[in-house]
Amino acid sequence: MKKVGFILGSVIVIIGVYIFVNKLYYPSLPIENLSAKEAIDKLNESDSKIAEIAVDGDFIWYITSSANKGISIADENIKQMVVSNGWEFKDKNGAGLFFEKDDKSLIATTQMWTKNYVLVKITSNFK
Repeated sequence: MKKVGFILGSVIVIIGVYIFVNKLYYPSLPIENLSAKEAIDKLNESDSKIAEIAVDGDFIWYITSSANKGISIADENIKQMVVSNGWEFKDKNGAGLFFEKDDKSLIATTQMWTKNYVLVKITSNFK
């Protein structure tokens, strides 16, 4: 009976480690063919505070950290990235950050993914 308990305990520990290592406890991403672990790894490997994680048609998805201080930190990271490409920040309304450049407008849409990470969707022509 002790042998069965040990084997069962070992299996539970192995499953728990697998879930933790692969970040399966995170919610699913709105991007196909990308796991939570891959998205977080891209951000951790990035030299900046925001990382490109996928291109989906005419849109580019980014991930940034909210650093447990709320979405305002993420907003600043997004503003820095977009402004560095020549856009001027105009306004924030709900989950959208509005930018302008040469009579064109750009909307960066944010989505709180977890309490620590924010996803950003921007049209690919902003660069």
